[in-house]
Amino acid sequence: MSLQGYNYGNGYISWANEHFGGYTRANAKVFSDEMKAKLKTNVYGDPDYVAHVLRYYHIGNNNIVEVAKSQVGTTSGSKYWTWYGFNKKVNWCAIFVSWCANESGMLDDSSVPKFSLCTDGENWYKKNNRWKDKSYVPMTGNIIFFDWQQDGHTDHVGIVEKVENGKVFTIEGNSKDEVREKSYNLSSKSIYGYGV
Repeated sequence: MSLQGYNYGNGYISWANEHFGGYTRANAKVFSDEMKAKLKTNVYGDPDYVAHVLRYYHIGNNNIVEVAKSQVGTTSGSKYWTWYGFNKKVNWCAIFVSWCANESGMLDDSSVPKFSLCTDGENWYKKNNRWKDKSYVPMTGNIIFFDWQQDGHTDHVGIVEKVENGKVFTIEGNSKDEVREKSYNLSSKSIYGYGV
C-alpha cells in the first residue's frame, strides 16, 4: 500500500482503505482512471508501480520457500532462464531454484549454489558435505532432487515446502512448463536425495 501511495501521493492510501480496505492492483488502476478524469489528463501515476518496483527487490530474508510460493503459476520460465543468462529456452527447474535462492539472499551467503544443471547442483552439495540420501526426512527450504528413471542420475529439482503425514510437499519450476506445488510420498522411488 505504501509503495502505491508513494507513487500517487497523499490521497490514494485513505481512498483505498475507505473503498477497498487496502491496496490491490485493480484499485490502483481505478484510482488512476478517476484522477485522470478529474484532472483531465492522459496520465496519472503508474497503476503497476508496485509490481515495477518489486521486480528489482530481493526479499533477502533467506526464506527460499516464501519466494518460490510467490511464483506458483508462472509459466514458460523465461524470467528465470533470461536472468541466468540464457538467450533461448532451456530446461529451467534448476534455474528456478537458483533464482529463488538469489531472490531470498541465499546465493549471496552460499547456502544454495547457482546451477542450471541438476547434476551440477547435486555435485555441489556432495562436494560441500551437504548431501543427504533419500532416507533423510527433509526440512522446509531443503532442495529436493529427483531421478525419474531410477538410473542413478538426477534429472529434476525443486524446493521442499514442508513435510506432513509421510509426504513431502514441494515447489518446482518447469513442471509441465510451470511453477507448481506438488507432493510425493517420502518413500517415492523418484526421490534421489536432498541438498541441505
